[in-house]
Amino acid sequence: MALISAPSLRSRFTQLVILALFILSALWFFTPSFADVRQLPVPSAPHQPSSAAPNATHLPPKPNHPISHLLARADADFAALLAKETHNVHDAAEAYRRRRGRQPPPHFDQWVAFAQNHSAVIVEDFFDRIYADLAPFWGVPASQVRDQARGFVHRISVRGGNVTKRTDIEGGRVWVDLWADLVASVAEWCPDVDLAVNVMDESRVVVPWEEVDGYMGKERESRRIVPTEELRPYYGRLGRLNSKDAKAEALFEPEFGSYGPYWPLAVVGCPPDSPARKAYIETDFSTPPPLNGSVYPKGSHEGYVQNWTLATSPCDNPDLQGLHGTFVEPISIANTKTFFPLFGGSKLPMNNEILLPAAMYWTDDPFYSGGQGHGGAWAEKKDQVIWRGAASGGRNKEENWTRFQRHRFVSMMNATSVGLAETGEQQAVNFAVPADGAYDLAALATPAEPATAPATAKAGKGGLGALADWIATWADAAFVHLLCFPDPSPPHCSYTDFYYSVHKALPMMKQYAYKYLPDIDGNSFSGRYRAFLFSTSLPIKATIYQEWHDSRLVAWKHFVPMDNTFSDVYGIMEYFVGNAGMGVGGHDAEAERIAREGREWAERVLRREDMRVYVLRLLMEYARVGDGEREIMGWREEG
Repeated sequence: MALISAPSLRSRFTQLVILALFILSALWFFTPSFADVRQLPVPSAPHQPSSAAPNATHLPPKPNHPISHLLARADADFAALLAKETHNVHDAAEAYRRRRGRQPPPHFDQWVAFAQNHSAVIVEDFFDRIYADLAPFWGVPASQVRDQARGFVHRISVRGGNVTKRTDIEGGRVWVDLWADLVASVAEWCPDVDLAVNVMDESRVVVPWEEVDGYMGKERESRRIVPTEELRPYYGRLGRLNSKDAKAEALFEPEFGSYGPYWPLAVVGCPPDSPARKAYIETDFSTPPPLNGSVYPKGSHEGYVQNWTLATSPCDNPDLQGLHGTFVEPISIANTKTFFPLFGGSKLPMNNEILLPAAMYWTDDPFYSGGQGHGGAWAEKKDQVIWRGAASGGRNKEENWTRFQRHRFVSMMNATSVGLAETGEQQAVNFAVPADGAYDLAALATPAEPATAPATAKAGKGGLGALADWIATWADAAFVHLLCFPDPSPPHCSYTDFYYSVHKALPMMKQYAYKYLPDIDGNSFSGRYRAFLFSTSLPIKATIYQEWHDSRLVAWKHFVPMDNTFSDVYGIMEYFVGNAGMGVGGHDAEAERIAREGREWAERVLRREDMRVYVLRLLMEYARVGDGEREIMGWREEG
């Protein structure tokens, strides 16, 4: 076991107790078989899973499981979404008018032809992200949109079908180059535009909700179906760029600030009546994470995510300020309250960026794309979870690292961590529990209220030993770099070496040999998600970030959603892999079906061609928002 540099026994004991409480509070949610385990220290050597999990498929699954209900509802939601597909320009335009309250943009017929020529599925709902992002810009002058974008230091421009780019940060050039290449792939059909782009991992724009709401009010007032004879069916041309001397152009400075912490900066973007605006603001992150063991996650169905939008919203879940590195201490903060058109690859729900497909989704780098192939047949895969990654998520320090999402997840996947808690040497506190401290697995098979679940269980009576043994059959999660701050001895870290071991990186293609692929936020969104969806394995997703494709994917149909507390992870895994020790059968066929249907759907709506279709539509709308005659611009449908 690796040791911290010359720790005192008292110091090490204190750290173990803190870690026990940290993992303990993360495990307040009980699964259908395991009531509650809340005392898990984190050793440095993870328990290695067996080469094959015990086969529980011959055992009967539990009837009327909450996840079964969610799967059925997802099927119905997806069928309703598919029923909206259009197959010609007239129907697509009608769907546009109904949903947007405007005429389609100029050259809409060319966009439909482009989409059809690339075998795209045309469902108007798929483009909701564009209109959510652009709507507030109808509330500011069109000239402001143009001038701010043209003057920003990191910029991609289109003039007459030609693409140019500008950036002064060497480290951001990769993203700019990839996005410029994506824009160039549709530039032939694209109007003249200037795109200010965010070259950082983190989102950068949070405008007070009240200001954005005022812009949204103006946007709603501007909506009307302009009569055909009044329409201007073409885009204007922007001025020529001075490509020889970029510094001669007027620069737009949005006044980025580098102060923190981030939560008080971000929360101004939430509605005034939201829980986040009313919540106490944390400043001390040295204590175990704040998890309430008496209730299910907000809006869940018996503890499982049923509203993906709600589950991923910090505005509705203020406890996330102490559960996610983005809010505890991000890698960097360059935040502005100035409203301007900045494009980026992901954002928090309260951020105001305009989303493009993430740059790493456009690259062929196997680190992000997974390389060629899907990973083989389901039956040939290990019936296990695999996770490898860096301890990223922000600046984890000695006084705050227990609050980071990836540290929490790896700890919960570590059977040795769970096993050490079974000794009962760490004390569970601050939970109302039955006096005897034991629980009855049979009685908790279909629990009524989480408050009735005890916080502790006696070894040999409640099955805590069985929990660790069961986790060992399917969990394999480890860090490849501990990334402490400061970071004097990479990949190790003096204050977490005692709790985590460092493993070799595992290429994504080798991860495809496992059935279950959890996807956890790092410094921002995880760039592996698209590749996971294209694999033959099952993605299990937890995030607080939004992406361009969100309206195309249905939770429980194309991926398995997980709460950001990870309180539901044991229940999810028991549902799919079963638990032979508890006489519970798994739903392996259901897991395979979600993995298969998720992959098949990704191959229809998340292709590079689909990114091009999305970006062309986005830039057509963006060009209209920046045009002085935008309120009378539109496609003129003949006949």
